[in-house]
Amino acid sequence: METPTTRLRKSAKTEHDNMSIPQNQEDLPLVDGNKTLSVTDTPASQTSRSSDRGMPTTTRPLDMGKSGLATLKIILGESYTSYLLPFVFLGIIAGKQHWDDSLVFLLNFLAILPLASLLSFATEELAKSVGQLLGGLINATFGNAVEMIVGITAVGRGEMNIVQSSMVGSILSGSLLILGCCLAAGGLSKDTVAFNVDVSGILSSLMVVASASLIIPSILDATTHSKSDAVHDSVLSLSRATSVVLLIFYLVYLFFQLKTHANLFVDDSGTEEEEEEIKLGPWSASAVLITATLGVTACSDYLVDSVDGFVEVWGVSRAFIGLIVVPVIGNAGEFNTAITAAMKDGMDLAIGVIVGSTLQIALFVSPFLVICGWIIGQPMSLRYSTFETVVFFLSVIVMDCLIRGGRSNYYEGFLLIGTYLIIAIAFYIHPDSVETKP
Repeated sequence: METPTTRLRKSAKTEHDNMSIPQNQEDLPLVDGNKTLSVTDTPASQTSRSSDRGMPTTTRPLDMGKSGLATLKIILGESYTSYLLPFVFLGIIAGKQHWDDSLVFLLNFLAILPLASLLSFATEELAKSVGQLLGGLINATFGNAVEMIVGITAVGRGEMNIVQSSMVGSILSGSLLILGCCLAAGGLSKDTVAFNVDVSGILSSLMVVASASLIIPSILDATTHSKSDAVHDSVLSLSRATSVVLLIFYLVYLFFQLKTHANLFVDDSGTEEEEEEIKLGPWSASAVLITATLGVTACSDYLVDSVDGFVEVWGVSRAFIGLIVVPVIGNAGEFNTAITAAMKDGMDLAIGVIVGSTLQIALFVSPFLVICGWIIGQPMSLRYSTFETVVFFLSVIVMDCLIRGGRSNYYEGFLLIGTYLIIAIAFYIHPDSVETKP
C-alpha cells in the first residue's frame, strides 16, 4: 500500500509521459458525468485551455458527477485482482455455513487479496484529495490496514504466534521478495539499476535502527536461561515499553518526512506544480475505503477461525501461515505498485514503496498490535523465536547493503528471491513444537 514516502515522491512526479495535449484544442471533448459536451458549449473552459496551451494538465473528475456505474468501472479496471471479488461473497458464505476449514481458509484468503488492492487504491485516491499533510497521515493510518485488521483479529483469538510471524513475514517479503522482483524486473533491460542514493541511504538506516529496537525483547528472552513466568512477564513488560517508544519514533518519523525534511523525499525529475490525476473523489474513495475495510474485517475473522483446521489437514506450521501466507495478502498492493514502477524505470518510487511499507510494519503496526493486546488483556509481545529473529535481522542487513550504494543489477534481485524461497521452505517444514515454551 502507498506510504507517506511514496505519497511525497508521487506528488512531485510529472504526468507528461502519460498525458498528451491535442494540437487542436477545439477538438477536445469535455465530460460531465455520462454526458459529453463540446468545447463550444463552455467558452470559459475554452479560454482557460487556450491560455494553458502546451502545458500538461490533469483531469480532476468531479465526485458528484460520477455515477455509481462509472465508479464501479474504475474500481474493476484498477487491478487484475478485481476479478477475485466474487470470492468475498463465497468466503463469507463459507464461514457462515461452517464449511470445511480448508475451504473456508482458501476462499477467504482469495477474498482478501482484491480487498487489499481496493484498500490501497482508495487510500491513495482519498489522500490525493485532502492535501499532502493530511494525505500522509491517511496513508500512515491505512497503509497497512490489512495487516492491522488480520493482526487485531488474531490477537483477539489468542493466536499470538501467527501475529508475530506475520510481522516478521511482512518485513521479509518486502526486503527480500518484492525488492528482489523489482531489481530483477528493472535490471533485465539494462546493465545497472540506479536509484537515489541519498533517500535510499536514509530509509535503509532508519530500517536498521528500527529493526534493532524491535528485536531487543527477543534477545532478552533468548539470552535468559530461565523460562519462568517471571521472565516471561519481564519480556512482556519490555515489549510494551518498547512499543510505546517505537510509536513515538514513528510520529517523529512522520514529522521528519512530511514537514522538516520533506525536500529529501521529493523526486527532482518532476515539477511540484503538477497535480496527480484523481480517479475517485473524496466521497467515492471514502465509501470504497469503508466497504473494503468491512470486507477485510469479516473475511479475516473466518480466515483466523479456520487456521486450526487448515493446519491439521495440510500439515503446515502456524509459523508458515503467519510468515508466508498472511504477508502475501497484506503486501499485494505494494507488490503491484513496486513492480510496475520498476518496469517503468521508476526504481526510486519502488524503493520508496518497499522501505516505507517495511518501516510502517516495524515502527507502527507491530507496536500497535502489542498495545492492542495490552488493552484487551492478551499477552501479545515482541518475543520472536530465535530463528525468526536471526532471519529477520539478516534480511534487513542484506537490504541495507544492496540499496545503500544506489546501484544494483538483476542478478542481485534473483539472489534475493532465491533467499526468500529458501526461508519459505524452512518455515514450511518448521515444527510448531519448537515455538512452544516450557
